[in-house]
Formats: sequence, C-alpha cells, structure tokens
Amino acid sequence: MLFNSLDFAVFLPIVFVLYWFVAKRHLRVQNALVVVASYVFYGWWDYRFLALIAFSTLVDYTIGLQLEQQHQPKRRLALLWISVFVNIGLLGFFKYYNFFVDAFVDAFSLFGLSIQPNTLNIILPVGISFYTFQTMSYTIDVYRGKLKPTRDFISFAAFVSFFPQLVAGPIERATHLLPQFYKTRSFDYSKAVDGLRQMLWGLFKKIVIADNCAQFVTIIFDGYGSYSGSTLLLGGVLFAFQIYGDFSGYSDIAIGTARLFGFDLRQNFAFPYFSRDIAEFWRRWHISLSTWFRDYVYIPLGGSQVGEWKVLRNVFVIFIVSGFWHGANWTFIVWGALNALYFVPLLLLKRNRVHTGVVAESRTLPNFKELMGIGGTFFLTVIAWVFFRAASVEEAFSYLQGVFSRSLFSVPEVRPSFLLVFIVLFLVVEWFGRREHYAIERLWLSYPRAVRWGIYYVIAMLIFLYGGKEQEFIYFQF
Repeated sequence: MLFNSLDFAVFLPIVFVLYWFVAKRHLRVQNALVVVASYVFYGWWDYRFLALIAFSTLVDYTIGLQLEQQHQPKRRLALLWISVFVNIGLLGFFKYYNFFVDAFVDAFSLFGLSIQPNTLNIILPVGISFYTFQTMSYTIDVYRGKLKPTRDFISFAAFVSFFPQLVAGPIERATHLLPQFYKTRSFDYSKAVDGLRQMLWGLFKKIVIADNCAQFVTIIFDGYGSYSGSTLLLGGVLFAFQIYGDFSGYSDIAIGTARLFGFDLRQNFAFPYFSRDIAEFWRRWHISLSTWFRDYVYIPLGGSQVGEWKVLRNVFVIFIVSGFWHGANWTFIVWGALNALYFVPLLLLKRNRVHTGVVAESRTLPNFKELMGIGGTFFLTVIAWVFFRAASVEEAFSYLQGVFSRSLFSVPEVRPSFLLVFIVLFLVVEWFGRREHYAIERLWLSYPRAVRWGIYYVIAMLIFLYGGKEQEFIYFQF
C-alpha cells in the first residue's frame, strides 16, 4: 500500500478512528490493532510475505527471552549468531541469491570455464532490508545488556511491523520505539496537527518534486547516448532531487503518521544537500541506516580507535556494505566505494567532524566559503548518484563520459522549466526551515491562522494539480 494512493487515504482514517475511539481505553487492544493494521498494510502488496515478518518476529522474540535466561557467554553468543544467521539468511536469499550466482558464473568465466547454474525467479519482499535490521537491533541490544527482553509478544510484534515505517524506515531501535508500546497513549491534538503538517510536506516532496523529476530522469537516463553533456548533468541533478524528495518524503509521511497515533520516530534526514562536506552529508542522509552501521558494524570493528590502516579498512567496509544493502548490483557497491573515497581525505586530515552544526546558523544566507562547500559536496553526490541510478557500472561510466564532454556547456535539450521553478521554491523553503526537524515545522507559525492555512491549502493544491504519474517509492525495492 502506497502512502500516495487512494487505498491509504481510505485505510488511514479507518485505523485512526478504531485506534482512538474504539480501543482508546485498552493499551493491549490498541497494540493489537496496530499489529492487525500493519499486517493489512503490508499484505495489501502481497499477503504471502506476511509469513516472513511473522517468522522474524517469532525468532527474535524467542531468542531475546533465551538470552535473558542464559548466562554462559558462549551460549549467549551462539543465540545471537542464530538470530543473525536467520535474519541475514532470509535477506540474503531473497535479495542476493541471483547476484551471487551470476558473480560465481563470471568468476569461472575468467578462467575459460562455462557453467550454467540454476537461477530462481525470486520476488523481493518489500521492505525486507528495513524490518530485518530493525528486529536484529533488538536481539543485539538484548545481548549487549542495553535492553531488557520483552515478554509482551503483541508489543514486540507491533514494534517489528509498525506500518508507518515498516517498508522504508526510518529503521527504529528497540530501545527507542519498543518502550512506547508499553505506555498508555492519549490523543494529543497539537501532536496530531504537527504530524499532519509533516505528512503534507512529505507528500509535496514525493508527488510534486520526486515524481515529476522521475519522468525526466527516466527519459534522460534511458536515452543518455543521444543527449549533450549539459542534459546528462541535468539528469543527474534531477535524480538527486528525485531520490531526496522520494525517500525523505516517505520518512516525513511515516513520522507524521506515527505522530497521529501518539508515537515518536527518529529524524531520518536533516537537510543533507546543505552539507558543507561529504562527512556532514552522511551525518544528515538516511540517519537511521548510517547510525545502524556505525553502532553494529563500524564500532565493533574498532571504529576510529585502531591503527590508521584499520580505520581506513573500517570506513571502506561500512560504505561498501551500505552500498550492497541498497541492492544486488555492482553499481551500488561502486557507489558505496566512491563515497568512501570521498570520505577518506577528510578522515586522514582529521576534518571529518568540522561541520557538526547547522550551516549559517545565526545568519540568513551562507557566506562564500559555505556556499562553495555546499556546491562542491552536492556536485560530488550527483556524480555518485549516477552509479546509483545506472543499470550497470559500464552504463554509469559511459554516462559520466558523456557529461564531461565538450557539450557540457551547451544548452540542454531537455528543459523542464516549471519543475526547476518548483525545485528552487522547494530549496528556499528547506533553507529557511533547516534548523527544524522538517522544513515547515515552525516556518509559518507566527503568521495569522488564515495566512498559515492559506499556505497549507496552496501546498495541497500543488500536490493535486502538479502531481506527476503515481510511482512507487524508490526505497521499496531495497
């Protein structure tokens, strides 16, 4: 079920009414309703894969209880590895089986050997990368003693399957989200209004910005061989806004929806395209995934508290694994490795934590140095996004070769004027709201109510009038 669909527009009010008006006096009934609603939400795509979520839920719930009862370190570690192998095994089979088979065939072909193994027509379950990491974090935190295992199966099932963020994040930690299912929740009007406001901005990002960018991006990338360098560069820039509007828009809708039901989810994007270097970009882009890899992979490998060569190894491991998490294609691995190459000079020069605050925090506009930093960082991300979007590594290099040709300074053949106007207005709103959790959180609150609601109506009208062709969220495929 898509957030930007009529199905969800009908589904959400029904669940909202049942949650607050029918089940409001009974916490356990509310939590059970969340589980049922979440399974309906997910099963709307393909009910057969509900068994995977239920199985992962049951495995990690059981292992959590076993960890509490087991005190021998080796047996506790064995239980942890069972959870890791089961979850990664399911993820690996559905997402990476054919990739590894193809890689195996290619490796043998290097030695002149031809083999023809069987591949499978595997359907990738929507959101499996997200809920797998979410439930794994529970078991790891219980193992580390950071979280007491729950005996409330309904609450745990609701935590794993919570429909606002089930299929594309944010990837929540059990230490943050699970305790919220234990507490009695009462309707908070201001919280609900704030949630609706964030949902509105998320829908604008997705429908007006991302979906309209997608149409031009598809045209340019599909026919990249016949376009000038300037048009190809425009295609890369538009994809940068497509993926940001798409993914951060989903996160905004997810966080806003959760607030309607009294839950707080973590911020997943913090205006990454205003970053002054690539290290700051990765602190602001897909925060829930970046911090997951930091806490559960990077730090256990030694983080930055080891020798210089091992630190470099850890950085490359994190970025390459992060790239591979996104999909079973060499393009994602190269994308991750390229971002590691961007990051390494900052790390070696010990400048990877220079920019930790908000850009131009006490000023209206950035200074020249900040502007150059923002522009340079955005350009690097656009180059990397080409690998993310391309169908193959060869296609990505061909695309970039076309970008850096003599025609780079020509007039683009594709000129989406109205869309560029929307992007500029979008950036202006994002800039003035960059100090908040999302752009319009407090932006117009000082205005009279009539003016403020007039602005919200304009945004809503733009969503209806200039909505592109309805498209799935990009991260559903991950």
